Amino acid sequence: MSPSVEVRQLTKKYGGTTAVDGLTFSVHPGRVTGFLGPNGAGKSTTMRAIVGLDRPTSGEVLIDGRRYEQLDQPLCQVGALLDAKSLHPGRTVRAHLAGLARSNRIPARRVDEVLELVGLTAVAGKRAKGLSLGMGQRVGVAAALLGDPRVLLLDEPVNGLDPEGILWIRALMKGLAAEGRTVFVSSHLMSEMALTADHLIVIGQGRLLADSSVEEFVNRNSRSYVLIRTPEPEKLRDVLAAGNIVVEPGDGGALEALGTTPEVIGALAAEHRITVYEISPRVASLEEAFMQLTADAVDYRAKQEV
Repeated sequence: MSPSVEVRQLTKKYGGTTAVDGLTFSVHPGRVTGFLGPNGAGKSTTMRAIVGLDRPTSGEVLIDGRRYEQLDQPLCQVGALLDAKSLHPGRTVRAHLAGLARSNRIPARRVDEVLELVGLTAVAGKRAKGLSLGMGQRVGVAAALLGDPRVLLLDEPVNGLDPEGILWIRALMKGLAAEGRTVFVSSHLMSEMALTADHLIVIGQGRLLADSSVEEFVNRNSRSYVLIRTPEPEKLRDVLAAGNIVVEPGDGGALEALGTTPEVIGALAAEHRITVYEISPRVASLEEAFMQLTADAVDYRAKQEV
């Protein structure tokens, strides 16, 4: 499928500060694309540029081949949750959504549909100032879905959600992608992205660091191995070395075998009558891979206690 969102050599400068620097990537329909990067990496600036809130210093962003300002009914083509707190405090949930619907020539019945979809029908008459953070997030999602768009941009959508809400938004994003929509979501929660995203765009200091599937990203930027505990480490090390298996020392006298499987190690140990206490795979997480890749691209790092 052709990409729904194309970011082409996007650069955005604020005075002498370059927030985004020559960024190029595409976001395709039919999958959830996670947008990752350390604080200050340029994620929010990029998402704002996609919907025309920040004008690029150079480069461009296209949605189905057109700039956002060229779209006839923007809310019906692109739904965006960029700041869930951008609600008038005195306006009710229903009034907020109804105003958006009228401004984009969306039928009024759609307001009730999205209220039910996000689970806010019971509080539709409540004013925004009385909403919890999680409810505010749901209103933002409702607004993004109001025009039944094919492209969805969600910036930190799980902020403030309880566990049930996190499960709900995860299922919603996966369901929308399964319908063939383009879902582009930023998050700092690596564990959640590991469960939700199919593809990743990772940036650091405004530049592209990775554009790959989640599995490929983890494999490229982390170290997976098989942990072995045995009372005969030297003997097992020699056996594995003879089989061209790289072995490194681990904590507490354990061995770490690279590029192999527990089955292979177990068979070799049995063949040579070597006692083993443990043979277990250690697969790196998305968080570990992300930290490894972005270690040199962090602008704001807390001092570690000694």
